[in-house]
Amino acid sequence: MANIPSKSKYKHQQVQYIEFLSEDLDRAKKFYSSSFGWQFTDFGPGYTAFGGDYVDGGFMPGKPVKGTMLVVLYSNDLDTTKEQVIAAGGTIVKDIFRFPGGKRFHFADPDGYELAVWSEE
Repeated sequence: MANIPSKSKYKHQQVQYIEFLSEDLDRAKKFYSSSFGWQFTDFGPGYTAFGGDYVDGGFMPGKPVKGTMLVVLYSNDLDTTKEQVIAAGGTIVKDIFRFPGGKRFHFADPDGYELAVWSEE
């Protein structure tokens, strides 16, 4: 497997982003900004992104349940990474879709854990 060079600041196929569910986005923002100094950017009423030292992620409305946190990896080549996931036995849960800032897909590993992989446009 070739390591595809990137002009991105992100490292290929590294955990890069984490998403949480929260029943109260304002409460989550207040807690994490007070506790860890995370800065938040709202993307409409249903999503808020955060950034802090060595971490980026987001919160969306929902009831937190054990296992509902989404780990998001970065890829220099989304299509190739998708093919590798399938070849290794993963199942595509959400095919490649666009969002502000890039595109991504979600997959389930052989144990059923859902992860996502994203890439810049």
